[in-house]
Amino acid sequence: MKKEELLKNIDKIHTTLNGVSRIKKNLNLDVLDIVQYCKTKVLDGNCVIYKKGKNWYCEIDNTRITINSFSFTIITAHLINKS
Repeated sequence: MKKEELLKNIDKIHTTLNGVSRIKKNLNLDVLDIVQYCKTKVLDGNCVIYKKGKNWYCEIDNTRITINSFSFTIITAHLINKS
């Protein structure tokens, strides 16, 4: 699957209340709109987007955002160490 599929469905991206809490905790963020924060990261030209199994993975700024490819739900986000 090409990343264009995710990008053309950017308006469908959402998360749950638990997802908001999990993402804020994992990334140590204090932002009001976590979905918009994630969408901005995904749309950044430097974001590396790939699909593995049922999920999209979006990597930028030492962060990996995981999005379900069927529901477009942001499942989680984690800090990653690239060596």
